[in-house]
Amino acid sequence: MTVVDSRSASQVGEPPCLPTGVVAIRGSALMQTKGKLQVRSVTVAPLSGDGPRREIDCDLVCVSGGYNPCIHLLSHLGGRPSWDEAIASCVIKAPGEGVFAVGGAAGTFALRDCLSEGAVAGQAAARACGAGETRETALPTTDTSTAYRVTPLWRVPERLSKPTTAFVDFQNDVTVSDLMLAAREGFARPEHAKRYTTLGMATDQGKLSSVNALGILADLHDAAVGAIGTTTFRPLYSPVALGTLAGRRRGVALRPTRLSAMHIWHERSGAAFTQAGLWLRPYYYPRAGESFAAAVAREVRTVRTGVGIVDVSTLGKIELKGPDAGAFLDRLYVNGIAGLPKGRARYGVMLREDGMVFDDGTVSRLAEDHFFMTVTTAKASEVLEHMEFCHQVHWPELDVQFCSVSESWAAMAVAGPKSRDVLARVVEGLDLSNNAFPRQAAAEGRIGGVSVRILRISFSGELAYEIYAPADYGLGVWQAIIEAGAADGITAYGTEAMAVMRTEKGHVAGAELDGRTTASDLGLGRMMSEKKDYIGRWLAGREGLVGEGRHELVGLKPVKHDGAFRAGAHLVETPSATGPKASQGHVTTAVYSPECGAWIGLALLENGRRRLGERLYAVSPLHGEETEIEVTEPVFVDAPGERTRA
Repeated sequence: MTVVDSRSASQVGEPPCLPTGVVAIRGSALMQTKGKLQVRSVTVAPLSGDGPRREIDCDLVCVSGGYNPCIHLLSHLGGRPSWDEAIASCVIKAPGEGVFAVGGAAGTFALRDCLSEGAVAGQAAARACGAGETRETALPTTDTSTAYRVTPLWRVPERLSKPTTAFVDFQNDVTVSDLMLAAREGFARPEHAKRYTTLGMATDQGKLSSVNALGILADLHDAAVGAIGTTTFRPLYSPVALGTLAGRRRGVALRPTRLSAMHIWHERSGAAFTQAGLWLRPYYYPRAGESFAAAVAREVRTVRTGVGIVDVSTLGKIELKGPDAGAFLDRLYVNGIAGLPKGRARYGVMLREDGMVFDDGTVSRLAEDHFFMTVTTAKASEVLEHMEFCHQVHWPELDVQFCSVSESWAAMAVAGPKSRDVLARVVEGLDLSNNAFPRQAAAEGRIGGVSVRILRISFSGELAYEIYAPADYGLGVWQAIIEAGAADGITAYGTEAMAVMRTEKGHVAGAELDGRTTASDLGLGRMMSEKKDYIGRWLAGREGLVGEGRHELVGLKPVKHDGAFRAGAHLVETPSATGPKASQGHVTTAVYSPECGAWIGLALLENGRRRLGERLYAVSPLHGEETEIEVTEPVFVDAPGERTRA
């Protein structure tokens, strides 16, 4: 191995001990390489021009890049690079408010100085976080105070090497002569030279060439490197394939797949999965020799007669705190939230500014100034964005803070007439009796020593509870409930069984919340408060959203008991009706109901609430299907809601 050092022996001082077999050539530089496809040899010559050149056989050339702190991410925060002559590199001394650069990141390499900077920055960070004055920290004793210095060699003198073959950017083949031409053409500033020559535009984004280029451009102008500035460091720091950003035919590689904390249990239990946005969710849990329909029917019957558990971790979850949190939520939801008592939960509906239903979910009040929201999986990010806009633009004066905690909480719903008995065996510190913990109650308890939030709310129409556990403990809480319910035959159920039960109860979901329906269309108009203002209130009453012709939520059942129909089918008066005006609505959801022993569905039908008992046809031209159906109330099971209050 040979080390070629551009510094003379006098500049190096006391030469360091080199490993056996390593030869050092001082005051010299590489002038030329030879070889095709790979290096075969290099030519080395003294920088002074005195003395012979020598050719050295080799298959690898490594070039020292000096000390270059990784300042790119700090510069994204608004910090401007400055030139440090001692290490011949760019550093960021003041990266921005709340951010501190110390040690190598700030261009400091002496151990004593690094420790001192770290202590000062740590104290400043603590004060910025509200820790108040901090005591002085005793630093470890060290004698290492030698400062690092670099004597740069930006380029080999022209008398020894041609500028046309002196490469600066090895990926884009930019040479010294290219930079000289850029300077002559008036593109001498780093930002201009980069675009004139393509220097630094390859996958390394200047990491291999930018500092050398700055030095060369400064020499060409006979100026200090710090005076000519630098290029702007922009995201992304690491190279990313354009296909990752723009390609839509990359399958599961296009976006990350999200898994709940209980996913490994679902896999081991043989769950069949379905994609729900970015999430993989259990669709159903087939047993040996069991068909899809049989598995779903079994899961539904188990919940209706015993107890079942479902993973609902994909729900969006938002935490709100502050004295104005209740007032803020009051302006978002159509129904009253500010008056919600502590320890209670409430179903709520949000409207868009145009009066259409935006999303629905639950709000729980855990303390006077502490609320916990759940929103639909599909709208989780949109709801948070909507809230941030409202707070920053509409009501910045409200003292409320909120953030998404969707990934922080694993969630599961335990439903069925035996759900209270099962949870009573495993929940600590909470009385789950009907009097102590009534419908829509919310409280904190413990399961297996883990603090959990428990809400008595139901999506299935049965006595049910939602349990929220810290994500890292979600699997343990899930397994504890499974073990507690083993004697009662507890069964995990998937999204299809959940869809069947919510359809039996007439609960709306994504298919009905399609952005074209109002609260009144969905039978939720009675929730709209007349005592307060909220987003969408006034436009929800405009002409066209009230009165005749609205498509309203109804239930459907086939006239013949064995009849079947599918979601998306059009509702027409006769099977032969054609044309765009023939359709009077469409089926939003269609499922086979084990409780009813027949197919049932929900639909949006023109003037639907006045047409109960009327017979129509559900027609799907694409599938060549037509089924005579009867328009019914949208609730098929336990219309009075007695089961949820059991």
